[in-house]
Amino acid sequence: MEMDNRPDPDRLLKQVESEEQNRKKGKLKIFFGYAAGVGKTYAMLQAARQAAAEGTDTVAGYVEPHARPETTALLDGLEVLPVREIPYKNILLKEFDLDAALARNPQLILVDELAHTNAPGSRHTKRYQDIQELLAAGITVYTTVNVQHLESLTDIVASFTGIVIHERIPDFVFDGADKIELVDIEPEELLARFQEGKVYRKQQAGRAMDHFFTIDNLQALREIALRRTADQVNLKTERMREQNRGSEYCTDEHILVCLSPSPSNAKVIRAAARMVKAFKARFSAVYVDSGRNKPLNSEDLMRLQMNEKLAEQLEARIITLFGESITGQIAEYARVAGVSKIVLGRSYTKHKKSSFSEQLAKLLPKLEIYLIPDTYSSAYRGKYSRKGRTAVVKNKEERQTHMMRDLAVLAAILAISTAAAVCFRALGLDDSNSIMIYILGILLTALITEKQIYSLFSVLGGVVCFNLLFTEPIGTLLVSQPGYFVTFGVMFAVGSTTALLAKKVKRYGRQAVRRSWRMETLLETNQQLQMAEGEDKIADVVCSQLCRLLGRDIIYFPGEPDRVKAKLYPLESGSQAELLTGEEEVAVAAWSYKNNKHAGAMTTTLPGAKGLYLAIRSDRRVFGVVGIRMGERQLSIFDESLLNGILGDAALAMERERTQEEKNIALIRMKQEETRLNLLSGVFHRLRQPVENVCRDSAELRRCGEELPEEKRRELYDELYENSASLSELAGHLLEILSAEKEGKKIYENSQKKQN
Repeated sequence: MEMDNRPDPDRLLKQVESEEQNRKKGKLKIFFGYAAGVGKTYAMLQAARQAAAEGTDTVAGYVEPHARPETTALLDGLEVLPVREIPYKNILLKEFDLDAALARNPQLILVDELAHTNAPGSRHTKRYQDIQELLAAGITVYTTVNVQHLESLTDIVASFTGIVIHERIPDFVFDGADKIELVDIEPEELLARFQEGKVYRKQQAGRAMDHFFTIDNLQALREIALRRTADQVNLKTERMREQNRGSEYCTDEHILVCLSPSPSNAKVIRAAARMVKAFKARFSAVYVDSGRNKPLNSEDLMRLQMNEKLAEQLEARIITLFGESITGQIAEYARVAGVSKIVLGRSYTKHKKSSFSEQLAKLLPKLEIYLIPDTYSSAYRGKYSRKGRTAVVKNKEERQTHMMRDLAVLAAILAISTAAAVCFRALGLDDSNSIMIYILGILLTALITEKQIYSLFSVLGGVVCFNLLFTEPIGTLLVSQPGYFVTFGVMFAVGSTTALLAKKVKRYGRQAVRRSWRMETLLETNQQLQMAEGEDKIADVVCSQLCRLLGRDIIYFPGEPDRVKAKLYPLESGSQAELLTGEEEVAVAAWSYKNNKHAGAMTTTLPGAKGLYLAIRSDRRVFGVVGIRMGERQLSIFDESLLNGILGDAALAMERERTQEEKNIALIRMKQEETRLNLLSGVFHRLRQPVENVCRDSAELRRCGEELPEEKRRELYDELYENSASLSELAGHLLEILSAEKEGKKIYENSQKKQN
């Protein structure tokens, strides 16, 4: 039993490494309130003055301007950094100067308004990202935020205030804070401060009290803030207990949420995130690419990517599945991954028999499924109604071109089928052969055309043509024999079923091709990485594959971008790959390397860059940065999953190379040390006899030197001289060994510098 209770050594090592990293990072303290005016900034400034009085190097990085004399007075005596002025639409916006703060490098810095959105042209989109960079530099930060700015609480706050807060922070920023100080006053006291003009000007205060700052809203916000603070304290306590027990910090609960381009999918994701915190569960977000329709248009693709990033911010694991049946794929993943709860939006899609959630419940009868009230704009509902659920083509001309092409194919196949059936009749063949010809035409139409409606037209056209040309009376739609109705019905049923099956086979084929291509690409890349020797070869394999697969220019920095020479992989001659080598682009890549995060286009860090920069990284280090030149065409979900897979394989290959190199160096040093010890052992063995002789002869001369005969004294002096010369020679050998070892270190260091 005692052996079972011992902590896991690997876990202890990771815990020690994590604590070491945390010691190097700065500490984050958040002054938390339920509304503007409760005194967050005032409390922050008071705490800063106390820290400064205790000898802490304190700087005010950015404090929101207030028309409150008592708050402004607390800035007296504190060093205030100049703000950064950014021109935007003929005005100058004043923002926190991150670079000046990093250059100043104080022990403590004040940065007000954690949820603030930075002006366009700033390094980061959000201020909390600025604060994360300060913390990584070892600077402690004091900041402020209100409860309505937490991402997971946005929908709850909007439900009773009627106002959607657009400036939000991910919950992990709040939960990861080292200290949370709740600044709380009674709602009645806060309203009194509004009436006195201590928060806003009286005219603004009157409008605010009529809308957001009502007594009911303030009481609800205060209750949520108190509860959220208690949750954060409980979370930290539970984490400490779990660390002490040495077990994973999670329960058996696994919550899954479905991703979609729906405008209200963000609400569903936030609701699932709140459940994750309540149940201390694992969190997965799944998107199913059914392959039924054409690719999403730019608006829906952007919305889907935003929902995916929101799920990542809320610490969900993103999974992309491929399959014709969306419910089937979700159900299968839920079984394999051990999902215990599924969170869905209330479906607006009407099915003949059951809704999306009902279908899922039939496939997973023992699983808990939660439905979140879902709302849609009328435009979006109309766009995705059952009648018009097909993907929107880029423009009207392209849609008309597709339609005319499919109609031409339909007419041609129907004409050929009819001509063949007429030939069969002329040859005296039975009408069943003509029916088979029409069914074959229906099958070909389903395989060639894009939409299923053309297959139905082909069925109707085949029935009509058969009735006109092959049933009595010929040339009319009249039927002389009742048995023909059965023939038409069977022909229609067989044709419709065949067309439906053909469409399914076509979809399955597309999905199989995509899955096969993805697996083949990853396997090919992995095999090439296994054969590549050295990090340069690995980088060549990865960048060449990305250039070919993504159809974009690639750049690679094999180390710190501002200190190494980049290598370009242009898609074709004459491309604009050189745009990635500009000074601004290199600075973005350097930030990505230093902070071990993605940056540039399609991210919230320096989004104005021309390229997307991704660090090739492992848990231990960053090997380099890959840059992808982005244009108007964004990466699809499929491209992103492929990109992440290839970069993950590259990181493993480089980690393997680096680990092998370290092992080789350690082995060489061990052999060098062994050789050195053998040499020193031989030298000391040779030293022993001369030293003993010197000691013996000098002792005898000292004891009875005057009494010894002249010949004996001369003999002892000669022995002393010979032994001293021998010692001098051995000392010279030792110096040569040390000099050779020192020279060897210099040669190794120079070779490493050249290699780097």
